[in-house]
Amino acid sequence: MENGREDRLRLGEEDEPGRRSGGRKRRTSGRQTAIRRERTRQQKKRRVMMRLFLCLLIFLLGAGTGWTLRGKMIRKLIDPSTIEMPNWVDEQLLTVNRYSRPGTNIPVINGIVIHYVANPGTTAQQNHDYFEGLKDQSGSNTVSVSSNFVIGLDGEIIECVPVGEKAYASNERNADTVSIECCHPAADGKFTDETYDSLVKLTAWLCKQLDLSPKDVIRHYDVTGKACPKYFVDHEDAWKQFRKDVKKAMRKDISDER
Repeated sequence: MENGREDRLRLGEEDEPGRRSGGRKRRTSGRQTAIRRERTRQQKKRRVMMRLFLCLLIFLLGAGTGWTLRGKMIRKLIDPSTIEMPNWVDEQLLTVNRYSRPGTNIPVINGIVIHYVANPGTTAQQNHDYFEGLKDQSGSNTVSVSSNFVIGLDGEIIECVPVGEKAYASNERNADTVSIECCHPAADGKFTDETYDSLVKLTAWLCKQLDLSPKDVIRHYDVTGKACPKYFVDHEDAWKQFRKDVKKAMRKDISDER
């Protein structure tokens, strides 16, 4: 009897550590299960957030929204063919022809290019008529040149090619920019006050219509390195001031100003 009791006691002493070990295993297993559940929950949350982000990105980039990413900015796309000229612009559209108005549509305008006519003393009308006359060229020595707008010595503005069409003025940037030619009285290329004021006004108005900023306004020089417009190339300070004046003018309502 005594030996049997001792045997049972020894068995009991040996069973107790086993029960404690089993309890620790169950607690460890429970913690691991909780960790796995939390990890799974976090993964699901991240997947949901990623889907929401992708949906938002697709929405912003969708054709129906009219918005696009441009570098670090988001800019609304404008159909340039829908823009109507204000009453202070004289619309004298060129005849569609291969040399000055090819009739090629531009779906998106990304900039405005400033030029000078490089023909001192000529008027806006004379430059317009020169562009128009190019349609009658023949032979092998042909010239292709034009501009969307020409600003005269007295500040008059003539539209030659619609904003939503390509003009032959800015080389590889013809496909996504609007061009403005400016008349000037002398060889130094400096504009009259009237020409300058109209240039600021037209550029600011176009920026507002096309959702552009003064940073999107460039010189022909910035495209090809050509000294055009000469005065703004020779006088960098005057160019910077012009952009500032455009920015200031954009704060005003200039739609129907004369």
